[in-house]
Amino acid sequence: MRKGVALNMRNVLVVMLVMLSSASRAQSDPEYLMEVGAGAGMVNYLGDFNGNLTKNLQPGASLMVRRLFNPYMGLKLNAMYGTLKGSSKDEKTYYHDYVENVYSFKNTLIDASLTFEYNFWPYGTGRDYRGAKRLTPYIFVGLGATFATGNGKNAFTANLPVGIGAKYKVADRLNLGLEWGIHFSLSDELDSVKDPYYVKSSGAFKNTDCYSALMVSLTYSFMAKCRTCHNEDE
Repeated sequence: MRKGVALNMRNVLVVMLVMLSSASRAQSDPEYLMEVGAGAGMVNYLGDFNGNLTKNLQPGASLMVRRLFNPYMGLKLNAMYGTLKGSSKDEKTYYHDYVENVYSFKNTLIDASLTFEYNFWPYGTGRDYRGAKRLTPYIFVGLGATFATGNGKNAFTANLPVGIGAKYKVADRLNLGLEWGIHFSLSDELDSVKDPYYVKSSGAFKNTDCYSALMVSLTYSFMAKCRTCHNEDE
């Protein structure tokens, strides 16, 4: 009889220890709803005076805030500062106004955008969400605003950012990201020149300038999701 009681008590203790261990791990590994961070990389002008993705790369920097809905989806608010650079010198296209006088520019770029991100795999440590992975590729699309200034001219317009990326969870609260995107603007004056071809065009994105950005970012996760609410959802 005593042997059976001791065995039962031991089983109860084992169960209690497992439960305490699981609770402790859950408390130390919450699901976070927000991220804030910064990025750095290269910006590339694409337009009348450059059609090469690897030409005239200029440094850029960004600040970002991300709101996470679940391990698959989120919204990112991003502010980027960079430079757009180009020249008619090495272009094969014939420009009547710049046959003898080479045109070049180096304009300041300010971009603000709100993008929707979709992860191909659920993103996380794998402890707070079953099957979540520390590394996942993702795609994004959104709406943005562009301000470019240089050569005594300013251009303010909307843009459509589209791109791909990958993110890796370095630690529970640290996230490393790499993304590349193209911003299709509604303006032909990001290079301070409007329609050097003298050809009228129709359509929102026809004969307009755009730019690409390759950025590496580091973000910090905060605002832990209510564990009670999380359990209720499950």
